[in-house]
Order: sequence, then structure tokens, then C-alpha cells
Amino acid sequence: MKQRIQYSFTGSVQGVGFRFHASHAAVSLGLTGWVRNEYDGSVTMEVQGEQNALSTVVKIIEQSPYISIDAVRSVALPLDPKEKSFKIRY
Repeated sequence: MKQRIQYSFTGSVQGVGFRFHASHAAVSLGLTGWVRNEYDGSVTMEVQGEQNALSTVVKIIEQSPYISIDAVRSVALPLDPKEKSFKIRY
């Protein structure tokens, strides 16, 4: 079953390749959505796809030796049926 989740990551998540790593992980799992840096130093990511892929994408991101996540907040969102790819937002 498809779901859409918004994740908010805090910690050492900017300037360490987080967005690139998240994009690569999402695309490899067939997820759609986006990721962007926030002004407060956090990173927001919205991903959409199968439930098992959504839980796996966070695990892949956490495996980067340069990324240090202190906290992850998640919120379920309605699906976006028009979304077809994953993008890095600037």
C-alpha cells in the first residue's frame, strides 16, 4: 500500500551530502518526493511509495558516515497522485 510521509531530520544534516544521499536512496527504492535544507539547520523530506521502502530509505540515509541524525520526526500526508519523480529542492 502506498503512503506519503514527511520527515524532518535534525543533527549534523546540512553540508554533509544529506540531500544527495537521500535522493540517491529514494530513487533506488522507487520512491517519489523531494528533499530540502531548512533555514533552521534541519532537513525536510517528503517521500511517497510502498511502506517497506519508506522505512528503508531512512535506514539507508543513517548509514552515511558523514550524516549524524539526532532526531527524526514523521507525519503522514495524503498521496500526491501527480508526482512522478524525486527532486532535490533548493
